[in-house]
Amino acid sequence: MYLQKAKDARRVYATVIRTKTNTDGYKSQGITYPNDEMQNQLMSDIYTEAGINPADVSYVEAHGTGTKVGDKVEVSAIEKLFCKDRKTPLLIGSVKSNMGHSEPASGLCSIAKVLIAMEAGVIPGNLNFKKPNPDIPALKEGRIRVVDKATPWNGGLVGINSFGSGGTNAHIILRSNPKPKPSLLLNIAESLPKLVVVSGRTKEAVQALLDKAQEYCNDDEFLSLLRIIHNNDIFRDVRGYEIININGTREVSEIMSSKERRPVWFIFSGMGTQWAGMGRQLFGIETFQRSLQRCADALAPHGIDLMNIIMNATDETFENVLNSFVTITSMQVAFVDILTSIGISPDGIIGHSIGELGCAYADGAFTLEQTVLAAYSRGKAIMDSKLEPGVMAAVGLSWKEIRKMCPPDIVPACHNAADSITIS
Repeated sequence: MYLQKAKDARRVYATVIRTKTNTDGYKSQGITYPNDEMQNQLMSDIYTEAGINPADVSYVEAHGTGTKVGDKVEVSAIEKLFCKDRKTPLLIGSVKSNMGHSEPASGLCSIAKVLIAMEAGVIPGNLNFKKPNPDIPALKEGRIRVVDKATPWNGGLVGINSFGSGGTNAHIILRSNPKPKPSLLLNIAESLPKLVVVSGRTKEAVQALLDKAQEYCNDDEFLSLLRIIHNNDIFRDVRGYEIININGTREVSEIMSSKERRPVWFIFSGMGTQWAGMGRQLFGIETFQRSLQRCADALAPHGIDLMNIIMNATDETFENVLNSFVTITSMQVAFVDILTSIGISPDGIIGHSIGELGCAYADGAFTLEQTVLAAYSRGKAIMDSKLEPGVMAAVGLSWKEIRKMCPPDIVPACHNAADSITIS
């Protein structure tokens, strides 16, 4: 059972409204005999302190040991508090009918049952319940109803009892989390590749985690939890990853643990990386789509329909250098925004050609609008210059070697690296 402050919680199953305990004290019948007055006082006090009307409680998970005296006393205490001014029967149940009495852990088992019921929207039925105990009027007369079959449920306020054999009584009030799981933004999001990275003490543990990620591949909340947990420096020796929705990508390996943090670099490419259809599958990511729309809005006054280029481009579309420049730069801007949104910032950045604009955006020198308009201006300058058509080629030789080899009408144009030269 994991408790967090609401402001820190990544996944909320329910909110603990209040907890309280008391004890029966001396009983002439013996230490194990229950006391309905003390049980009722406990529940009455906790709901008064919490400012909650017991009539608003939708379900009570009873201690419910199935004993002749215990059930009668507990239901009597529940009826006195919860059935006043109630318009419909109070639903009750006990997980002990499903799994037996787990003794010291029985309270936790009751909470687990309620949390699962909240998550699934169904209260599981009490097993082997055939008819109400005639010695318990509230059951016989219908003011309280035992859930005897799986029952659809919208959640709400729940009270949970747990009693000790020595006379200790405990009660907890839970409120179900009304927030639904985040739905996929677009149908296309179901097929988006998702990188899952985990670690464990054994290869079997890592395989099990990756199997679970596959099982819940469309539950972005669950995958986010995995990422948050395994993003920490836990230094386990076995690590693995898989790209969900791409077959054959799983790898699990044993490594030497190291506390040395490896640097993260953003590398921005130049011309030649554009292709018809790039970015379309990523429109299921809200941040990506929003960034591209901002780029499109900045370009629209200049007669460039960026969204149309991205969604309907063909190979011929990118024969226009202006289209290539604005789409490459817009994609790089959107990727920076995605990485920033999940807390990834670079230790270094490097860019080539038009990719230098991506660098300017990544380090905050340019705004989004300035970045994409700089790409537009560069493309327009080339288009307006009406240069004589020519060709370029990338050659894997040194600058010195290329200069010796080039005829008069071919020149080394870009010194990209020690063994990478662009000729024109």
